[in-house]
Amino acid sequence: MKSFGFFHLKGIGGQIAALVLASTVALHLVVTTAFLISRPDRSDMPPDGAHQLTDAALLLGSAEAGERPRLVADLARAFPKLGIEMLAPGTVSVQESDNQHLRAMRHHLRRDYKAVQLTSGGTGSRVGIELPDGTMIAGRVDGGPRPWFWGAPWLTALMTAFICVSVLGLWAARALAAPLSSFAKAAENFSLDGGAEPLPERGPEEIRSVARALNRMHERIARLMSDRTRMLAAISHDLRTPITRLRLRAEFIEDEGNRKRMLIDLDQMRSMLESVLSLLRNDRKVEAVTLVDIASTLQLVADQFGDMGHVVHYDGPASATAAARPDDLHRGITNLVENAVRFGAEVTIRLDVSDTTLVIDVEDDGPGISDARKQEMLEPFVRGDDARTMDESTGFGLGLSIARAIALAHGGELSLHDREPHGLIVRMQLPLRQQPRLAA
Repeated sequence: MKSFGFFHLKGIGGQIAALVLASTVALHLVVTTAFLISRPDRSDMPPDGAHQLTDAALLLGSAEAGERPRLVADLARAFPKLGIEMLAPGTVSVQESDNQHLRAMRHHLRRDYKAVQLTSGGTGSRVGIELPDGTMIAGRVDGGPRPWFWGAPWLTALMTAFICVSVLGLWAARALAAPLSSFAKAAENFSLDGGAEPLPERGPEEIRSVARALNRMHERIARLMSDRTRMLAAISHDLRTPITRLRLRAEFIEDEGNRKRMLIDLDQMRSMLESVLSLLRNDRKVEAVTLVDIASTLQLVADQFGDMGHVVHYDGPASATAAARPDDLHRGITNLVENAVRFGAEVTIRLDVSDTTLVIDVEDDGPGISDARKQEMLEPFVRGDDARTMDESTGFGLGLSIARAIALAHGGELSLHDREPHGLIVRMQLPLRQQPRLAA
């Protein structure tokens, strides 16, 4: 029975097959109707105007000569569009023609009648018929001879087939393109904060199956990330307690040098733990996007590091408003400046605003980073120094990766560039109006 599943009306294949069948039936109905109306099998039947003129000629030819004026007047009143009249001898101007009307009329008349094409004096085609006794009558055949292709049944069939195929193509394109566009939009808006709406499960059976699979995948990923974060939170809680006990015990060490080194190690352990949890808090409550004065935020960061004794300058407009998460943005810029003051003596925060984007550059005069390592430095736990040991002057390799995650969450990007004559430029590009896709 699976071989007939293609024709199931709930699937794309069944719906297309049903539409093709309906189009074929409609095509046959239209062609049959056109055939019955035009009757191309009856070639002896002239067109309507010519048919009326032919019948009038046969009627007048069988009537007495004295009765013809009265009959012509009656025919003129009965068929005003025909414009039938009797012509006086010597007033006839005949054209050389052998069109559709003349051939049909000659086929319908007897041998002793003669149909000719007259010079047209107005609208329509003027045709004359010479009666057996030499009398000439004339009338107008509206529209004249039609082109050979106009009104033919094959043309009607071709146009109907074109319409059916067009409707089929448009429906198939919409049925396939609309769900794919929804899938692409859902992938762009994928987030772990529960704010994204699930994909609507509508359309053909195949499309509904894909939508259900994507929704289940989204749920599994969100559940996996939630379990991971809860596990890390539990580990954090369990590690903080022994670290605190070790710190209290270290206070009783009599050797000043050993006590200081142990306290430094414990502080590094706590700091590392907090940094890892900060990087992996994707499914925590996401900060709302609001209008933020980016210039004020950058000036605040520069002032905070200046108060700690570092040389940090701000270069940019006094005010620049954009849609952002204020706390996440402050945290990301702080991480960048913290890395810069660690390797450089002087740091400059620059802000450049355009119509659609804003660019934040954090420049330092340190040794910089080689081109081969620029992309690697954006990964977690990759540090700029080559030393394998850590002390109070080194980080954990999470500052740039956290800042990059914040930039991506705002719909922007983070990149590293060389500064002349030496140093590094960390560039964060953010859109002025953006749709956040991921939590920072």
